[in-house]
Amino acid sequence: MSISKARITAIGSYVPEKRLTNHQLEELVETNDEWIVQRTGIKERRIAADDEFTSDISIKAVENLKERYGKSLDDVDMIIVCTMTPDFKTPSVSALVQAKLGIRNTGAIDLNAACSGFAYGLHMANGLITAGLNKKILVIGAETFSKILDYSDRSTCILFGDGGGAVLVEFDEEKPSFIASHMGTNGELANNLYCTDLSTQMFGNELAVNGFVNQNGREVYKWAVNTVPKGMNALMEKSQFETEQVDWFVPHSANLRIIESICSRNGLPLERTIYSLEYYGNTSAASIPLSLDKGMQEGKIKPDDKLLLYGFGGGLTHAGMLVNWSI
Repeated sequence: MSISKARITAIGSYVPEKRLTNHQLEELVETNDEWIVQRTGIKERRIAADDEFTSDISIKAVENLKERYGKSLDDVDMIIVCTMTPDFKTPSVSALVQAKLGIRNTGAIDLNAACSGFAYGLHMANGLITAGLNKKILVIGAETFSKILDYSDRSTCILFGDGGGAVLVEFDEEKPSFIASHMGTNGELANNLYCTDLSTQMFGNELAVNGFVNQNGREVYKWAVNTVPKGMNALMEKSQFETEQVDWFVPHSANLRIIESICSRNGLPLERTIYSLEYYGNTSAASIPLSLDKGMQEGKIKPDDKLLLYGFGGGLTHAGMLVNWSI
């Protein structure tokens, strides 16, 4: 296990003003508030305005970070935006963020690992800084899922929402944040969660060509509740920490029933779990930073708390890390 030289030093978040409640969804598809809450734990989600895109959400999350912590971003030397809903194929969302923030000497890349994206972004930032290639990195998880949803498809439109979160990761070999990480991929199951673009074939299967998110919820659920607990066990073994030493579990906020099952299998009390799905829905790559900031603002997460972050979703990919919170 390599010794990290990177520290998370600031966090910010942003969600659009518009709310879409379960009761409002009753007017769009055959569903009701009780049914949605019982199966997902979601009560409402935020929806981006027609002229509001992932770059806008990313920038507002970073501006929130800057305002709260008074951090100078002029010397940021890499911007990583984790998203599967970019404004364009090119330019990247990260390039748009760079332009708006006026950071002159920085790299800028987008990372698409779907709902695992933010965990992958943190892993990459830690690696780049620890290797000495960068000193100060913005990692952003942001999505505008509402723009790729079919609001006549009950299996997806009740789940997803829009929002974003950002953290600043800086060189610090005295008090690094990153303890250990673990990741994996099950690409053979990719056809259970996809959004079509140019190709209409996957492993010989014809895909729905509609430009919307398509999900086999039952299969994704089965995969998640079996794969994530094993990944968490591997992470704990690698870190040489015990589950009892984890102060907070911060999983991807996909579905409360998935989170409950994962906690049950790993002996983590739900009371020590922080999630953002109740009022934001499944925000894919944004869900973990939104949960982290929620935990901060509610006074739950404290300096030196040990946090177990775990993302899982499209790909199918999963990634987790144990961090020492230092904000």
